[in-house]
Amino acid sequence: MNVGQQHVAVMAPPQRSMSREDKKIVFASSLGTVFEWYDFFLYGSLAVIIGAKFFSQFDEVTRNIFALLAFAAGFIVRPLGALIFGRLGDKIGRKYTFLATILLMGASTFIVGILPTSDSIGITAAIVLVILRILQGLALGGEYGGAATYVAEHAPPGRRGFYTSWIQTTATLGLFLSLFVILGVQASMTAADFQAYGWRIPFLVSILLLAVSVWIRTQLSESPAFQKMKDEGTTSKAPISEAFGQWKNLKWALVALFGMVAGEAVIWYSGQFYALFFLTSVLKVDGFTANILVVWSLAICFMGFVFFGWLSDKVGRKPIMMAGCLLAAVTYFPIFQYLSEVANPDLYRAQNSVKVAVVADPADCSFQFNPTGVSKFKSSCDIAKAALARSSVTYTQEDAAPGSKAQVRIGDRTIDPTAQTFASDLSSSLTAVGYPAASNPSVVKISGPLDVLGSQSIRIIGALCVLLIFVTMVYGPMAAALVELFPTRIRYTAMSLPYNIGNGWFGGLLPATIFAMNAQTGSIYFGLWYPIVIAAMTGIVGLLFLPETKDRNIDTFKTT
Repeated sequence: MNVGQQHVAVMAPPQRSMSREDKKIVFASSLGTVFEWYDFFLYGSLAVIIGAKFFSQFDEVTRNIFALLAFAAGFIVRPLGALIFGRLGDKIGRKYTFLATILLMGASTFIVGILPTSDSIGITAAIVLVILRILQGLALGGEYGGAATYVAEHAPPGRRGFYTSWIQTTATLGLFLSLFVILGVQASMTAADFQAYGWRIPFLVSILLLAVSVWIRTQLSESPAFQKMKDEGTTSKAPISEAFGQWKNLKWALVALFGMVAGEAVIWYSGQFYALFFLTSVLKVDGFTANILVVWSLAICFMGFVFFGWLSDKVGRKPIMMAGCLLAAVTYFPIFQYLSEVANPDLYRAQNSVKVAVVADPADCSFQFNPTGVSKFKSSCDIAKAALARSSVTYTQEDAAPGSKAQVRIGDRTIDPTAQTFASDLSSSLTAVGYPAASNPSVVKISGPLDVLGSQSIRIIGALCVLLIFVTMVYGPMAAALVELFPTRIRYTAMSLPYNIGNGWFGGLLPATIFAMNAQTGSIYFGLWYPIVIAAMTGIVGLLFLPETKDRNIDTFKTT
């Protein structure tokens, strides 16, 4: 693909300073998007409690259906939201569309806070909760494209990377805010009270954020680029078919997905969500300590989004994003191994010195991909592998005779995974050969938000910050790059779909994919090949096909 022959673009005019009104636009768009991500992350952070309140009373089949629907609402429906709100944004305007998304998200979140549980109104509560989750997913699918497009179309030439980078801080700030509010509420009451009613408070608090965000957004004017197009009568009559039904536009949507967003998504989820999961579920760091360490790393590094957005105005979007992808691809293994060695030294030593094997008929072993948490793996091999993976045990697999029952071999002891005493037998056998018990004193532990000056804590925060630097490199310049890739008449639609497919599917499925790959191979690191391969693919595709767009005049740009 010869990029130079695929586009007609006019070089941007000289830079101007951003006015007070433009700064208000950036602030309003960013604040609203922080609020939307705060809403979205609340459900994920409190999913266990919410599941117990709304789903646990029903039979297994019903619980599984609701769990699947709740998962789908969080990730799968986001591209649908991108199409719905992207089309509206390209037809009726940016301002009113992303005002609608914040109202939809905010109202849905507040209602979760006052919704009676299934103990009170039965299955109706679960149905309403899933509907609210679907509405949240749809709104989130439309929010990002609207905010990024709106800010970029107001930003002065030569400053789009810097001003849209504030939008890029919002997902991290939303996660930070949700963790801060949840930890604050938990600290103010007993665990029993939080389980009983305290979990509702973070949802109820969101109404204040909603009121402020809506009030600010109602004061904004329409994007000048869209208003000019509307006045001239040149808006798209069918944004979806124009964006994805014509090869001249579809090819750039594919380049955006595979040469930009897919890699960004897996790096973003690896550096923030999976890093937290790795600390708690793999390295057995308690949840409070892990959350505080992640919050500190976020606080230290989140301005990296703005720095790399600003830098992309100077050197270009493409080199920074592609460098972030390729750096992540070549450093993930040593970084996560370093986290293991520092956060839980005893576990790290056991993983590297103790030999554990699963002896099983290969036909008895499944690939345990279970993103919704509803699949059941009941064979003896699957039971053994799942238990070892949950215990963070490094193991090998040895083939047994066809039809034979799986066994776990630890040192000179063999354990039957189908025995009623398997859990206790496994725990005692692992402890006997050197795996640490639950009371392991070597694992990092802090007592409060300011108790992070110990050697272990500082080194962990340092490693987390390296992961977050990669996140800021790929995500900081991306809003500007996506906006600049598409013409004004289809911009909202065309950029929203690849963004939400990449983040909703490539990123959203990352934790479940990594766990399944780890369980399949017996290594706590093997699953990292998933983000590594995707990041490397994006780096290569981007280098080959993604154009540099920082100097485009997006008001006059059109595809040919």
